[in-house]
Amino acid sequence: MAVVEHRSAAALVRPPSRPILRGMKNFAGPDLDGYWFVMPAAFIMVALIVYPFCLAVYFSLSDAFIGHESQFIGLENFVYIIQNDDIFWRTVRNTLLFAFFSVTSKIVLGMMAALLLLKATRFKKFWRGSMLIPFVAPTALTTLGWWLIFDPTYSHVNWILENVWPFYALGIGPYHWLGDPNLALAACIFVNIWRGLPFFIITILAGLVSIPQYLYEAAEIDGASAWQQFWKITVPLLRPILAIVILFSTIFTLADFNIVFVLTRGGPMNSTHLFATYSYVTGISNHEIGLGAAISLFLFPILVAIVIFLLRLVRRDTSYEL
Repeated sequence: MAVVEHRSAAALVRPPSRPILRGMKNFAGPDLDGYWFVMPAAFIMVALIVYPFCLAVYFSLSDAFIGHESQFIGLENFVYIIQNDDIFWRTVRNTLLFAFFSVTSKIVLGMMAALLLLKATRFKKFWRGSMLIPFVAPTALTTLGWWLIFDPTYSHVNWILENVWPFYALGIGPYHWLGDPNLALAACIFVNIWRGLPFFIITILAGLVSIPQYLYEAAEIDGASAWQQFWKITVPLLRPILAIVILFSTIFTLADFNIVFVLTRGGPMNSTHLFATYSYVTGISNHEIGLGAAISLFLFPILVAIVIFLLRLVRRDTSYEL
């Protein structure tokens, strides 16, 4: 009787057999619970990234036009853009110049500002907090403020050039900042630098704080100058952080839409278009969905090449050993 009661209790405690779940565990291994935790994020990635990307590929291979049925045309959109669209090649040039000067300036200025903040002793929290204002403020709102600054009628910059010595004595200005093709692109680059610089400053500053101080003390004892310490200690140990910051900044800069669209809308005379703005104007404003999707996809191989290069740089080992 006791044996029977023991077996009955065991039957109550033992969970029922689930061959489907057991088969999933055998297939996925011991990390099945991890897959369940990843599934919500994976679903969001598929819904917000993979599906739109596949839809863009589908549209780029068709003659999709708003209000008309689309037909599959293969690579005709890409061939037409490469052979017949002069604005596209200007867009490629603008995008590369925009990304190069913006990211390069943010690296240099961000490093300089981070080193200054590292040495700051008074009002440290105030300066670090104020640095974040351009980055956390709404992009469209702050860019609209810059549009008013650059506007020829309300331009504060032109007023300074016309009324403040020595600018008016030298005959500098006024300029139509957003009406000249070269100045308009430079203005867009400047606003992008202003907005993205805090991201570089705060991230580089966090990396500088994490570098052991004894490395600089040992180098100073060995007679290394401040310049040698910067290039032999600071830069090598910041390389992984710099690579990550440059990676994200390059992606965001190449895909920038708000700044250029608010300031110039791609003008004057289509001279400041980036991939994002030109694909929007072509696909949405001009209703040529197929061509707009094809233009946007030209950015994909550029991003892939940059990501591969920077990820290889990140994977290099970093050591604190002297």
